[in-house]
Amino acid sequence: MQFNHTTFFNEYRAVYGSLTQSKVTGLDLLLGYIERDQHIHDIRWAAYMLATVKHECADTWQPITERGKKSYFDKYNAGTSLGDRLGNTQPGDGYAYRGRGYVQITGRANYQRMTDKLGLTGDEDLIANPDSALHPDLAYRVMSYGMRNGSFTGKKLSTYIFDTTGDYKNARRIINGLDQWQRIQGYATSLEAMLRASVSP
Repeated sequence: MQFNHTTFFNEYRAVYGSLTQSKVTGLDLLLGYIERDQHIHDIRWAAYMLATVKHECADTWQPITERGKKSYFDKYNAGTSLGDRLGNTQPGDGYAYRGRGYVQITGRANYQRMTDKLGLTGDEDLIANPDSALHPDLAYRVMSYGMRNGSFTGKKLSTYIFDTTGDYKNARRIINGLDQWQRIQGYATSLEAMLRASVSP
């Protein structure tokens, strides 16, 4: 898919208002990643991915780190119910593997899974260098692979968005149950319209 970025941004501003340069840069980068992603053929997949980023990254359109004091993440440490569920096994894992990127990948198990699935080595190894999840290119690869393949919760885009079915409500289960599904459904619906208006021949 290819989009006329000028048209897209005009459509976006008409719905959501003015954009800072940082947001323009981030959103423009994401559109470029989607255009080059050979696995994304359905505009609704693209719309739902963008809606997820808009929500998970607090409308910054940049990969971010989960907010909170260091002590806040103690509840995710090894030996706690949340920490065990996230595969955290070492002291400090709750903070070390807190949410990052476009989809707020969280927990040692998820960081390891994406490192293995994407074949990440060196500086991109998410276990050795968890902050590498904040690099836009890698954050996009994590999001695209994970949402397409059900890497985060076992649910994937094709479960909810296929043929004539576009279930933006339950697609939230790809990331985090039905948390804030109404808000994200609204984003996805408007972003889908913007993308359709911007498609280049």
